[in-house]
Amino acid sequence: MNSRLYDCCAWLIRVLMRTVWRAQASGTENVPRQGALIVACNHRSYLDPPGMGCFCPRRISYMAKKELFEIPVLGPLIRAVGAYPVDRQGSARAAIKRSLEVLEAGGTVGIFPEGTRNRDGSAAPQTGVALLASLSGAPVVPAHIGSDGASRLARIKVAFGPPMRLPPDRKATHDDLAKFTADIMQAIQSLGARSAG
Repeated sequence: MNSRLYDCCAWLIRVLMRTVWRAQASGTENVPRQGALIVACNHRSYLDPPGMGCFCPRRISYMAKKELFEIPVLGPLIRAVGAYPVDRQGSARAAIKRSLEVLEAGGTVGIFPEGTRNRDGSAAPQTGVALLASLSGAPVVPAHIGSDGASRLARIKVAFGPPMRLPPDRKATHDDLAKFTADIMQAIQSLGARSAG
């Protein structure tokens, strides 16, 4: 990751978000400032990754669909700011390995548990975020970005919740991963409900 480029892009996007969408962020005090961390967020629009990234007090490395890296200018740019590809139609092994490398180095991984943009909220979450938490021992900070009305220039609100962890005293089972995923999604939804209120 090119930290200087990341910080410059984050500043520019933050100014744009506040100017065009009157964006606000809350709960940043819930984000641990050091150590391995996973940020799990809902995903409704293309603005979500840069919008979440520019308001998070940590630099975030995102998984992104591999097709984005084939786009001229965009591909090299997102790679330079820490994004890495995941093959949604094939094996995710390389993306998981890269995620664990980021976490082992004390970095932050950003994940959208729904796996893709989920405009109507019907997509079922995947257990990848829980699997990463289990393999790495990293806490998960639930986050919500209210970007549904972005095309109408409606205000965007970003919210971060308290860190969540899997039980540390035993190896997580499939049921544990499914329940933890559901708990994370519930926390994300609760953040959205509070932000809308």
